[in-house]
Amino acid sequence: MAGKKGGRGGNTVSAVYDIAKPIADSLGLTIWDITYDKEGALRYLRVLIEKPDGFVDMDDCEAMTRPLSAALDERDPIDEQYMLEVGSPGLGRELRKPEHFEAFIDCPLRIRYIREKDGVKEFIAVLTAYNKENGSITAETERGTEEILLADTAFVRLYDDEDLPEEFLSDE
Repeated sequence: MAGKKGGRGGNTVSAVYDIAKPIADSLGLTIWDITYDKEGALRYLRVLIEKPDGFVDMDDCEAMTRPLSAALDERDPIDEQYMLEVGSPGLGRELRKPEHFEAFIDCPLRIRYIREKDGVKEFIAVLTAYNKENGSITAETERGTEEILLADTAFVRLYDDEDLPEEFLSDE
C-alpha cells in the first residue's frame, strides 16, 4: 500500500497520479494538482483538472470522476476511507509545482507568509522569475523587487487582475 506521510499526501498522491493521468489524457484533460489532506475527521483526495481551453465544467468533472473512482476502487492505493473530489483549480489557483510558476511569469499573485516578515503577512505581487535550484520566486511588490523563498510561504495563488492595485497595471 502507498504511504500517507507528508503534508500533501506524498506517496499516495504519486500513486493516484499514476492512475489519474491516463484517464485525464483520454478525456483531453490535464492534471493541475492532486492533494490528499485530513480535515477534521475526514480525508479528502482532491484531483484538480484543466482543459486546453481553460474552461472545466461539471460535465468534465463527472467524466473524470466516474472512471477515476472505479480505477481507485479496483487498484485500492489508499487503505482508509476518503472523499474523492474532482474539480477545477479555479481563478485563484494555488501554485505549488515548478511548472505552475514557470507558466505564470508576469502574472499577479497573492502571497501569504507562514510567519510575518518585515511587518507583512500577506501581499500582492507580480511574479517575474522562478528559481528551481533554491525554491524561490522573484516578484515585484509595493516594496520593490523581492526574492521570496517558497518554504517561507503558506500559499502562493493567482490573483484576479480586476482587483489588482493600480501600480501593478501595465501602461500598454
